[in-house]
Amino acid sequence: MIVNADLHVHSCFSMASSKDMLINNIAPQAKLKGLQLIGTGDAFHPGWQKIIEDSTKYSGDGIYSKKDCDFVLTCEIEGEKKIHHLLLIPTMEIAKEMAEKLVSANKDKDGRPRTKMNGAEIMDLAKDYDCLIGPAHAFTPWTGMYKTYDSIYDCYEKKPDFLELGLSADTNMADTVKELEDIPFLSNSDAHSPWPHRLGREFNQIDLEDISFSSIKSAIKSEKIKANYGLVPNLGKYHMTGCTKCHQIIDPIVAKENKMKCSCGGTIKKGVDFRISEIATWKKPHHPKNRPAYIHLMPLAEIISMVYDKGVTTKTVQNKWKELIDKFQNEIEILLNVPLSKIANINEDIAPAIDSFRKKKINISPGRGGKYGEISFDDEIQEEPVKREKIITLDNF
Repeated sequence: MIVNADLHVHSCFSMASSKDMLINNIAPQAKLKGLQLIGTGDAFHPGWQKIIEDSTKYSGDGIYSKKDCDFVLTCEIEGEKKIHHLLLIPTMEIAKEMAEKLVSANKDKDGRPRTKMNGAEIMDLAKDYDCLIGPAHAFTPWTGMYKTYDSIYDCYEKKPDFLELGLSADTNMADTVKELEDIPFLSNSDAHSPWPHRLGREFNQIDLEDISFSSIKSAIKSEKIKANYGLVPNLGKYHMTGCTKCHQIIDPIVAKENKMKCSCGGTIKKGVDFRISEIATWKKPHHPKNRPAYIHLMPLAEIISMVYDKGVTTKTVQNKWKELIDKFQNEIEILLNVPLSKIANINEDIAPAIDSFRKKKINISPGRGGKYGEISFDDEIQEEPVKREKIITLDNF
């Protein structure tokens, strides 16, 4: 069976997460999005463990079900050097036992536990319990594995089960790095709120024998991921090198010469595009035989928001979003498969915008320094996986 899965989200117990991030909210919103399988996130937190147990029915083999949505236990751990690691966990009993063994001062306070363990130690713990493990948002400049290491093996010493791309990268970019050619890629939302413009903004289409931890593990290890879906990486808020205060795009070489300090006084963060260019083996992607397609899309509410120049959560945008959902059942189907003529019958303004996105006829002002990229529908997506040209220099350079 083909399943749409978002395997990295957070609960209401994680820092900066919405209080609405509860099973009873996530499950119905996942259905509206078009997702069948969700990672619970935060599976080591005792309060979240209780909510999972109280809000779901255990279906066996690591799956916790709520109406039309199935959950598999997952947790993001912050290890040594502030690197984030994503774990998929077989059962609640194992999650509780691992939480006891994890040396972490905040594991009862924050859904994302912090530990001084390094990547190899966290991997050893994960393997002791038959978990799957890989770097979360591997290229991002704050907590991605490649911010610190030039090789994934310097972090883990062994091959991880997967690599999570993160919002600012895609397969075209990651497949310029030779050491990743035999590692499966995951694309997940890292959602901190349950609404469909966050949940499933990146997801995986996986071929599963059934909905079970065993099947998920087998599918990832045997490369049965059929497709990765996610943002155009230019939209990610750390795609380009930029200032976290004034959000100027700054040439990475100039940024280094100025010790990552902007003329405005802000801190400059190295962009994912440049970081990948530093570790890349090739200028162009070399896709291995079994690498699935990466398909760009963005949340429907954000497309509607741009069409009407209104905020995503305004009544205007939400009402028009609901009109389409009521007719076509879920967002992923609308974005990918519903004929444009049928969308136009409901809303003539939105259909051309979806058409532009499907045909890659959009222009993007790229994200940088913590600011998401912006779209206009008047040009084509740039397909070059890594940009090396100079963009903007510091005012006082």
